[in-house]
Amino acid sequence: MSAAASGPPSAGPSSVGAIAGWRAANARRGAICLAAAGLAAISFAADLATGPALLPIGAVLRALAGLQADPMIDAIVRNLRLPIGLMALVVGAALGVSGAVMQTILNNPLASSYTLGISAGAGFGAALAIMVGGLLPLPDAWAIPLAAFLFAGLACALVAGVGQMRGATPELLILAGIACLFLFQALLSLLQFLASPEALQQIVFWLFGSLLRASLGKVGVVALVLALTLPVLMADAWRLTALKLGDERARALGVRVDRLRLRAFVIVSLLTGAAVAFVGTIGFVGLVAPHVARMLVGEDQRHMLPASAVFGALLLSCASVASKLIMPGTVFPIGIVTALIGVPFFGWLIRGAVRAA
Repeated sequence: MSAAASGPPSAGPSSVGAIAGWRAANARRGAICLAAAGLAAISFAADLATGPALLPIGAVLRALAGLQADPMIDAIVRNLRLPIGLMALVVGAALGVSGAVMQTILNNPLASSYTLGISAGAGFGAALAIMVGGLLPLPDAWAIPLAAFLFAGLACALVAGVGQMRGATPELLILAGIACLFLFQALLSLLQFLASPEALQQIVFWLFGSLLRASLGKVGVVALVLALTLPVLMADAWRLTALKLGDERARALGVRVDRLRLRAFVIVSLLTGAAVAFVGTIGFVGLVAPHVARMLVGEDQRHMLPASAVFGALLLSCASVASKLIMPGTVFPIGIVTALIGVPFFGWLIRGAVRAA
């Protein structure tokens, strides 16, 4: 394993320069994460300031500090825009981390919860909850997210189940994810075909992806899932880094590869389910954010996982701002905005892969 993954070089006269280089590289990675966090904070402030009524940044800051004298501005910032801005940050972070983990355990740069069918499973669950409507004992505001969360977990369980088969390889897991994607897309199309016009409109709006359904309670749920799962992933950081060397070399280093993948799949299902349950299907964040993190901080998961969270939060927060500026006076579906960002990036990745070949 590389020195960056296993720790600083052993002390000695010949390794002083290597230790200094290792520390400088870690300092640079930390500075990159801090800079990205600062940009995310700026984007968050811009998110609170933009909307049908543009507000000065100073008025936004005073409202957040409880010093705003205008009750109208205070209500707009605290009750309407603050939950949306916070939801963009936590959902973006959750999708960024889940994408980084998927790309690592499958050793595939195009893997994400969106491309492997987990988000499609969530979409089917939400559509099913919309179809059955009042038959569920919960109000729609929580029944739909709960169904989306459960079916996201089911989709992840199907892929993870294939991973537990004897002789399963990362390539087989990717094929299982693609099959899962098409399965849930077909089931979703069936529900849309059978739905009433009112239910169909709800389903389509949910699938577009939107932060408008955000509330502080829902933000708290996603933040709690992120706070519980990220430390577990950080504890496995060196094992995940070793996995990038290949299954056989990771096993030679003492990593229980199958258990690690299963544990990672469970965490990915929790993160993705919690993220998309409240905001709908949002693609490409889990693909783009890990790639940006990898290019800037490298493959060491101790740095890449936090960087993926920060860049995911930054990306979705910027998309939230853009969704309000594209069509002034209305909020453009954020899922469309992330797709418009992600598709060119996806093409750039493919072009780079072709050149490398």
